[in-house]
Amino acid sequence: MPLDILIEALLFYKSAPQKKSTLMKLFAVGEDEFQSALSALSERLKVGAIRLVETDTSIQLVTTPELSEFVETLRKKDLSGDISKAGAETLSVILYREPVSRAEIDRIRGVNSSFILRNLLTRGLVVREAKGSGYEFSISTKLLTHLGVSQKQDLPEFAEIMNEIETFETNQS
Repeated sequence: MPLDILIEALLFYKSAPQKKSTLMKLFAVGEDEFQSALSALSERLKVGAIRLVETDTSIQLVTTPELSEFVETLRKKDLSGDISKAGAETLSVILYREPVSRAEIDRIRGVNSSFILRNLLTRGLVVREAKGSGYEFSISTKLLTHLGVSQKQDLPEFAEIMNEIETFETNQS
């Protein structure tokens, strides 16, 4: 598989800026080969909705500026609706397991949670912090305010639910 396609797949999967140095190590290539692949990727993406943004140290896939109004309309639509069942489920996982990686959320839910996490981040209900090569998600103060509590331990039956989770995980081990 050509390097530019592998880079594109990785950037799409990660959906966040990636350090060039890390990617060169991952793909075991030198700077010249890496830059050549980035040029090929950038050229290939010029005709679609996605662009490659490159700084001195990182790269990321973004939507083309010409689509900003369209994307903003979609974002506003996402924010105006209720949180879906999948959103509530994901929030629950984060609430009781924070800080938690997307991979762990996906494992618990049994499905890919990228879209849901993006929606929750956009709404300000969760926060994302870089951890190692990925991110960890935690609840936000906005979520606590929305729930009417000052800390998650104040939620009804929080201690009992945490005990049930601990018992379940112990039995699974």
